[in-house]
Amino acid sequence: MDCQKIVKTLKHKDFIKVSNKGNWFENGAAIYAKEIKDNIFLLFVILKDIEIENIQALIAHFDCFGSIGLKEPEQIMFYLSIKDKEDLHYFEKYLKIADN
Repeated sequence: MDCQKIVKTLKHKDFIKVSNKGNWFENGAAIYAKEIKDNIFLLFVILKDIEIENIQALIAHFDCFGSIGLKEPEQIMFYLSIKDKEDLHYFEKYLKIADN
């Protein structure tokens, strides 16, 4: 599974691409967010500045949707970094299981 497929899946699952205008995420990072509870967001951050595409998944508390990409979260409740093909394989399985 490549990043293009992941982005397509995120868009299909109603994730919104967020502008990265702050300093918390690296320049060039693509941020996709979805509110899962009041001010609790599931984020996928795709970094392409390095040789291998790096995907970060977070569940984090922000004061509002508009602060994502501008400010650091108030709290990070879950963090996963996907850096190699084996990690992507498990992530792909998770996406397929989540569809059921």
